[in-house]
Amino acid sequence: MKGRGIVRQEACAAALDAKTGEVRALGNAVHRMVGRNPENLRVVHPIRDGVISDFTVIHAMIAYYIGKLCGRRVFKPTVMICMPASVTGLERSAILELAIAAGASRACLVEEPLAAALGAGLDLTDPGGQLVVDIGGGTTDVAVFTMGAMAIARSARVAGNALEDAVVRYLRRERNVIVGQLTAERIKMRIGCARLRSPELAIYVRGQDYTSRMPVKAEVSSTEVYLAMREPLRGITEAIRGVLEETPPEMAGDIFDRGMVLTGGGALLRDIDLMLRAETGLDVRVAENPARCVAQGLGFMLEDNEILRDNNCMFRTDDDIGEFERNRNL
Repeated sequence: MKGRGIVRQEACAAALDAKTGEVRALGNAVHRMVGRNPENLRVVHPIRDGVISDFTVIHAMIAYYIGKLCGRRVFKPTVMICMPASVTGLERSAILELAIAAGASRACLVEEPLAAALGAGLDLTDPGGQLVVDIGGGTTDVAVFTMGAMAIARSARVAGNALEDAVVRYLRRERNVIVGQLTAERIKMRIGCARLRSPELAIYVRGQDYTSRMPVKAEVSSTEVYLAMREPLRGITEAIRGVLEETPPEMAGDIFDRGMVLTGGGALLRDIDLMLRAETGLDVRVAENPARCVAQGLGFMLEDNEILRDNNCMFRTDDDIGEFERNRNL
């Protein structure tokens, strides 16, 4: 909200009735329930690796939060939604239709690296090339900006969720211990690192013995977490290299002088800036409050129609979407 910033921040999670599929609860409370839910409730994350897997839940989620934020007021709000750079035209149409059906008067889709760049405070009108890497939960989006628009943008389905999955697999394979997703997230946040830590740190975690299925307590070190996450971290590096290889020489020279800006929750991983600096040879700067850059960037875009126009991010109404579908079918 203008003057107040972000007023609501919730996890993208839903609790469904196991028999009827009806949505019973949404948001942070459900996320904390993962691995602890009773048999009559099924916890789902309707967006995974940047792809919507359950449109019914997403519709209910958007409608719920529109109702919470707008209350009993009769007007329908304008909605802006971020998406990975890899989203297809068909997925764009489906997301727009969801937002309109959930109660929006008009909706606009914005690619995540664009919003992240604005939230990080970059001047996108600068004619020089600028590199932004947004490491979110499901995807890592890499984009080069110049003259207020994205020149190159790529999305890789390897990011924060992949790092947690790697920790789960490593402990099951190497330590014979099964841990849940929330425990893996806590391990990543507390002792996770993109380079070996010195001195080494360790924490105790609780889980299940893989063979006996009995509860166990295990000590996990930062070195083990680093070894577990090396492969997905390599995937993030390869995504950045892929974009740099496609960048024209003049813009590549600008990027060499200016370096890259990291945004997204993944930018908070310890020493990820040092790792990327060693792998690419570029200076790396982590944005202030990187996890909120995308949301803050959307707020800036709501007040600057010129940025929306330059990046072909136009608001669509129900009639606009219907016309688009008719033209596509013809």
